[in-house]
Amino acid sequence: MTEREFEEVVTAHYSGLYWFALSLTRQENEARDLTQQTFYIWACKHAQVREPAKLRSWLITTLHREFLGRKRREARFPHFEVSAVEHELPAVTPEIVDRLDSKTVMDALLNVDELFRAPLMLFYFEGYSYKQIAEALNVPRGTVMSRLARGKEILRCLLADKALDPTSMFPPLGGETKHD
Repeated sequence: MTEREFEEVVTAHYSGLYWFALSLTRQENEARDLTQQTFYIWACKHAQVREPAKLRSWLITTLHREFLGRKRREARFPHFEVSAVEHELPAVTPEIVDRLDSKTVMDALLNVDELFRAPLMLFYFEGYSYKQIAEALNVPRGTVMSRLARGKEILRCLLADKALDPTSMFPPLGGETKHD
């Protein structure tokens, strides 16, 4: 597909997709993001649309599926302002941090579920960007961001528990731990 062909499709369908997205999201920024994501998906998968007459339907279906996927992710990983939930966060003072050593941190990291551990390792130890992690793990960039945030929270809780009770042991490696 040429750049001109892409621009023609965007010009022909952007407005309708945007208004559909706005009716779903009720927020301009989210509608723009959803519309752009739909065109990104189409740019990557345009060969799937064999009949030009079905392009509009394909774009609308793709936008709607992307919207539903975002809603599911929001339900699973709700966003909270830190100030609203800081009373629930473990207290990690500078004194606690000073008591932690690299072995303790590594032991805690090894006890984080692999789903979250892999992105943490790639981000902090390998210096990978979100995009590079997404490519390495074959997951969307948003998934990488969610897993990093969740993994950091799990690691923070493990370290806070360990710092508050230095005699506690991390669960044995290989044992399944639930972090919900």
